Amino acid sequence: MDSDLFSRRRAVRFAQLLDEANGGRRHHVRSRADDQLTALVAVGRRLVAERPVVEVDAEFRAGLRAMLIAAAERDGAADPATEAAPKATARGALLGGVTARRARARGAILVGIAAGAVAVSGISAASENAVPGDALYGMKRSTERAQLALASSDISRGQLFLDFARTRLDEAATLRDDPTGFSAVLDDMDTDTRQGVRLLTTGAAQHADPAALDAVNTFVAGQRRAVGGLLDGAGSAERDRTRQSLALLDAIRRRSDALRASIACALPAPVGSDALGPTPAACPVGR
Repeated sequence: MDSDLFSRRRAVRFAQLLDEANGGRRHHVRSRADDQLTALVAVGRRLVAERPVVEVDAEFRAGLRAMLIAAAERDGAADPATEAAPKATARGALLGGVTARRARARGAILVGIAAGAVAVSGISAASENAVPGDALYGMKRSTERAQLALASSDISRGQLFLDFARTRLDEAATLRDDPTGFSAVLDDMDTDTRQGVRLLTTGAAQHADPAALDAVNTFVAGQRRAVGGLLDGAGSAERDRTRQSLALLDAIRRRSDALRASIACALPAPVGSDALGPTPAACPVGR
């Protein structure tokens, strides 16, 4: 998320203020963000003292979404204001001084991350139903990128990409009266589909294990039915664009079946690849 609130300078200053609030040495710097960050410091201290269980209910999500959309429309997606960089660096805030102060600073950063996570989780929940053109759509896509960055393996990332492709399909269904937006979302959907399939087919080929292909086939079966539903009542241009996505799903199923057969007849791992991943050779006749 490219937001002034969560910029590196403010994160460092936030850590300094938390350090001071928890008995650390006073940092002789001031920032124009201090008034805003003071409220977050209070939240951070309460998190340490009370350790609340955070649950985002439907009423809070709806209210937060409305508030954020109103704020984004009023102020714009980005704040053009700039501020002078604090003299203290992140390294100085975290590593300087005695061991006790380093421990407090690290604790402050952890509390800061926790407080930030609470805020971001609420914003992410509020943005989950956003579509292209909405004020919170950029946050929704940023959340997806964060999920990918935190994924533990290529297989997990591949499955996430397929989940995102399903999300793009839901968005396309809401944009059927906007031919340009409809086509753009399907482009994004197909890109997510290719990336997810490539990761999963590559994993299956490398490990000679068809398990990842099961996820591909399940995705294709469900996604093809849902994409086909976009043809109902669509105009000529939208129907042509939808058929491109259907053709991609058919090609993916053929690739998955070919890889599964290659694994079953113990062929060596493919050396060639394309946008859908490894390109397997056909099994010899009679095997």
